[in-house]
Amino acid sequence: MRILHVNKFLYRRGGAEGYLLDLSELQRAAGHDVEYWGMDHPDNLPGLPLADTFAPHVELEPAPGGLAGLAASARMVWSPASGRGLARALDRFRPDVVHFHNVYHQLSPSVLRPVRARGITSVMTLHDYKLACPSYQMLSHGAVCERCVGGSTLNAVRERCKSGSLGASAVLALESGLHRRLHAYDAVDRFVSPSHFLREVMVRAGMAPERIVTLANVVSGGEEAPVPSPPAGPGAGARFVFAGRLSPEKGVDTLVRAVGGAPDGIGLDVAGDGPSRAELEALAAQVAPGRVHFHGRLDKAQVADLVRRSVAMVVPSRWYENQPMTILEAFAAATPVVATDLGGMPELVRDGVEGHLVPPNDAEALARVLGGLAADPDGARAMGSRARERFTAEFTGEVHLAGLAAVYDEARRASERGRAHTTTEG
Repeated sequence: MRILHVNKFLYRRGGAEGYLLDLSELQRAAGHDVEYWGMDHPDNLPGLPLADTFAPHVELEPAPGGLAGLAASARMVWSPASGRGLARALDRFRPDVVHFHNVYHQLSPSVLRPVRARGITSVMTLHDYKLACPSYQMLSHGAVCERCVGGSTLNAVRERCKSGSLGASAVLALESGLHRRLHAYDAVDRFVSPSHFLREVMVRAGMAPERIVTLANVVSGGEEAPVPSPPAGPGAGARFVFAGRLSPEKGVDTLVRAVGGAPDGIGLDVAGDGPSRAELEALAAQVAPGRVHFHGRLDKAQVADLVRRSVAMVVPSRWYENQPMTILEAFAAATPVVATDLGGMPELVRDGVEGHLVPPNDAEALARVLGGLAADPDGARAMGSRARERFTAEFTGEVHLAGLAAVYDEARRASERGRAHTTTEG
């Protein structure tokens, strides 16, 4: 099968890109012909065959000002250049299926039109809540918010959900409102939701249930049995790990405060970068001096080494995480997970089984859990073993590819029915 993956970024930037690259590796190993299409970006993987057809590069964080800002806003709603570029890539590569990922803002739903026009099967993995929430996080000023789910996108303007900015929030509300009114994403044959929670949100937002299939994500390289690295007690320097983007919704500030309030000897390794890094480093120096090490962006092998040597992976998010790839990576490494009880995470981490669940924004509760795990290395190891068993049963490449093949087949049938209906009407 010839598969074209479409995502705005084509380098290991976050969970969506990690899934995209891992899935492509698995599909190629299974004998499929796989290529990428996205936005031109200096960090993209080198030597991509379709790079000359990519959408033009635009920076939206921070958003440009003046006329450039107006042009970027228009591009978020509809990007003719993106549609034309993907059309050229389709005619050159001739895929059997186009698998969309994060196309919002930099690419826009204009990329769906040439796929539908050519009668090519399309699937889209939902990595966040963008189709239900203009700012995609379902957060308003640090608190969980569901006002736009099934409601007006103007709520984003009233709440100033985007960085407290009236203008930026208005742009997002306009973008999402127009896309909803125009049914811009109806061109997708089937959507894949990595969690039941996200699927339920999308159904409440008006998406037909039969168009969404729940299929857990996958990480590659976890099929081999991990090399055990027993967690140490606090006296020997027990360390926990966070891996991900350093931005407010991730709740790393709560984790840093928890480490500062945990028993002596407990430390934290932070792998990742982002807009909150300087602020978090200053906070760590104040409340947990010498106990938090910021590594910056690491490659996959380096992150895996940190995870393997840690007592537990910590995912302290204050937003509705869908299905964090870091949790699956920890499970593959036989490492337990401490996560907040939000979004799709309770579907993965069962409290007391593969790790622990804690309330969001509660540094004291998190500190108690970290201290308990560090003081009981045998219990932590047992949780890690159960996490590994869960990974082997549910999240391997073999399991995921079988499920995705069924989704592709269902999407193909839906596409054929759609074309037959259009022909009959014509």
